[in-house]
Amino acid sequence: MGILNVTPDSFSDGGLYLEPSAAIERGLQLAEEGADIIDVGGESTRPGAQPVSLKEELRRVLPVITALVERVSVPLSIDTSKAVVAREALAAGVQIVNDVTALRGDPTMLEVVTEFQPGVCLMHMRGTPQTMQQQAVYQDVVEEVRGFLRERCEALKKAGIPEEKLAIDPGLGFAKTPQHNWQIIGSIQRFRELGYPLVVGHSRKRFIREITGAEARKVIEGTLGVSLLLAAAGVDILRIHDVEITRRLLDWLRKESKPEPDV
Repeated sequence: MGILNVTPDSFSDGGLYLEPSAAIERGLQLAEEGADIIDVGGESTRPGAQPVSLKEELRRVLPVITALVERVSVPLSIDTSKAVVAREALAAGVQIVNDVTALRGDPTMLEVVTEFQPGVCLMHMRGTPQTMQQQAVYQDVVEEVRGFLRERCEALKKAGIPEEKLAIDPGLGFAKTPQHNWQIIGSIQRFRELGYPLVVGHSRKRFIREITGAEARKVIEGTLGVSLLLAAAGVDILRIHDVEITRRLLDWLRKESKPEPDV
């Protein structure tokens, strides 16, 4: 899943693709580099990020989505917690809703996904981007996050969303300390056991930067290392910025994982 942030304030690439032409070009590049999904977002959810108005979020993402739907063959995802944004994006041809609030942030989001029946990615987060890091307190982060995701999936299935439409994301960096993030990565099989496609967004995040000492745009090596660990553990979707080099890494991993033919 290639990340396309149409924002001025995302933590690693804010401002690079704020203009529609730059964002469209970046989306085409992500598809060419081998992204299986392009995730378009118009509101930063980094810690401390300020909310964006509905009008502004629509202004940022709709021209990009409209252009990319016509020009790429891979599915598009809309990274939003606003039901109106999701509705407009789905009507324009987007196939997946990626909601960091797990459909809790907007009371009409469930109505939208019930109507359109897109793929839905449910992520774990406490609070809001402004408050979440003050809520990173757990007795057992793995089991608490896992339990939340299981409950949200059950709630959506009861509301009429087919099980095969659901994916889960433990939300690395969202109301999590670096230690929590590493605990989740180390126990990633516990999330796979839930039986839903598993999405992990680790790319360029602070808990990796703290180990490598690199700034966000230069933390490729650390991100690739975590990508390799997650892919080897069977994670279904890696949400990343650096698609081309990650694709090469995953192709190598698949090749090396194939059993040698009998001679």
